[in-house]
Amino acid sequence: MQAKALEISGLGKHFGATEALRDIGFELAIGSSLALVGPDGAGKTTMIRLIAGLLAPTSGQVRVFGSAPRSREAKARMGYLSQRFSLYSDLSIDENIAFFAEIHGLAEYAKRRDRLLEMTRLMPFRDRTAGKLSGGMKQKLALACALVHQPDLLLLDEPTTGVDPISRREFWAILAELLAQGMSLIVATPYLDEAERCAEVGLLDAGSFLAFGSPDKLKSTMPFVVLELPCSETKRAAALLEGLPELAGVQTFGDHLALLAPDENAARRAVAARLGPAGFEVEGLRVSPPTLENVFMNVVGHRVDPQHRKENFES
Repeated sequence: MQAKALEISGLGKHFGATEALRDIGFELAIGSSLALVGPDGAGKTTMIRLIAGLLAPTSGQVRVFGSAPRSREAKARMGYLSQRFSLYSDLSIDENIAFFAEIHGLAEYAKRRDRLLEMTRLMPFRDRTAGKLSGGMKQKLALACALVHQPDLLLLDEPTTGVDPISRREFWAILAELLAQGMSLIVATPYLDEAERCAEVGLLDAGSFLAFGSPDKLKSTMPFVVLELPCSETKRAAALLEGLPELAGVQTFGDHLALLAPDENAARRAVAARLGPAGFEVEGLRVSPPTLENVFMNVVGHRVDPQHRKENFES
């Protein structure tokens, strides 16, 4: 049997009358990675905080390497990076890392600190205070602090939200290196391109999983043909196509529409008949392989209103 970094069964969490998570269950193999994706309020942060032992479950159980999350054994093997920057702005990079090393009772950590500074490319800035770092550098410092005690499981709550694209790419290059070294990873992210990098993806909505599996497995479950239509007026085109019986869904992206079609040929005829008279060019309509965005918007679209779907998943 493959060893497990994480085992969750029947997990539920209530905040008063609000049910934040309901009957969650899954396992994460040692050295594997899981992306939690979902709209705001889906339960991603609550789940990560339950795994980290920062919240107590209402029902069910969590086991981290076989131990309860709040146990000394589990805490020693977990690293946690919260959604908000939580380091000390008036301390330098070196001083922040030293602080977290001391929290974990580390006496000899200089080599580990220097390795982390090299990995995160923060070595030239080690004397700079955290408050004077850019957003991307702050997140790299927070990651270094979470890694100083060499955890086996890393929990990240939307670590790259608000970070520039270059820093986001560099951050994930670091995570790829850690995964290659055998670390286990759980990351909550609003970015589906980040989710694609993980071995498993879980789509959360209203406190429960709507889909769970590898990116390829999830994409293979798409029950419709995806037709992509390049379009400069996506909102107007989408409004014209909404409700067309030949389409199971209309998804709006920055420069194109993704049309979900039970029957490709019937959809092509219907789209041409609807958009052609309105001045749209439809010759560019083509079949496109399903993406995670297509899958998630389709699944979530059955559970939330169109405006909510648009605000949280539109690219």
